[in-house]
Amino acid sequence: MDNLTVFTEFLLMDVTGSRELQVLQGVLFLVIYLGALTGNLLTVTVIVTDTRLHSPMYLFISNVALIDIGSISVIVPKAIMNSLTGRKTISLTECAAQIFLFTMFASVEIALLVVMSYDRYVAICHPLHYGLIITPCLCAKAAAGSWASGLVCSAIDTVVLFRLPFTKTNVIQQYFCDVPQILRISSLDVQYSEFILLIISASIVLLCLIFMFMSYVNIFSTVHKIHSVEARNKAISTCTPQLIIVLLVLISESVAALEPAAKKPSLKNLLTAMFYSMVPSFMNPIIYCLRNREINAALSRMFHRFSEFPVKGFLN
Repeated sequence: MDNLTVFTEFLLMDVTGSRELQVLQGVLFLVIYLGALTGNLLTVTVIVTDTRLHSPMYLFISNVALIDIGSISVIVPKAIMNSLTGRKTISLTECAAQIFLFTMFASVEIALLVVMSYDRYVAICHPLHYGLIITPCLCAKAAAGSWASGLVCSAIDTVVLFRLPFTKTNVIQQYFCDVPQILRISSLDVQYSEFILLIISASIVLLCLIFMFMSYVNIFSTVHKIHSVEARNKAISTCTPQLIIVLLVLISESVAALEPAAKKPSLKNLLTAMFYSMVPSFMNPIIYCLRNREINAALSRMFHRFSEFPVKGFLN
């Protein structure tokens, strides 16, 4: 044991050693980050400021937008700084924080998507009882429970991953700390414990998937029976964005969980990591703005109010 080196910082690897390409990567990350930040902040702002959107569904949507802001902010700013400055190191504490926060946001998002599927199920399949079932108290408890469950799951996962010192190597073949890379350089005891946790987590996620699948099957079965075309389109417009986001999140998290840890940096490895760490946060506000009529209308009203301010000031 005296001859072992205990690492307190990690070396993040780039796809290329070229400074020009590293800077280009940093600029690309910056554009994606600013786009995701703008879209999600706009979503939260329009929901908070427009009283017509003060309903349970939009409360959960604003929570998802906050999660997207948090999850992409955990990873991308550090990656941008490293790419633009040429630095490659990350401390053990920063690495643990990235793992903890990214895992927490991913867990909370899955929990919220389950809650949102139930909310839409009650709204469409039992509309007369919606106000009695989906109360403000229940919404607050559901949102708090989602955040609490994500916090607990992430804390357990992070403690298991970092409970023993790293002595194999400190090289991470990625631009940020992700679970497969940390497992690759962990001890066998940690790998075994994490494998048990992975089985438990997969079982919980499977139950969530079954619940969401049953909810959406009942929703679209009920929508199919609606005779009014306008009512049917309105129901579909509130469900389709959520269903698309469910599929996007599940695909991205499946890629993150099933993708084997790369042993050397490659373009494929970079694109895969970008897909599950950036694409959902970037795409979610676009999906809501394109597919949800009420958010579209609220955005139009907000831009109309802002456009009137200069005109009124000039006239006064």
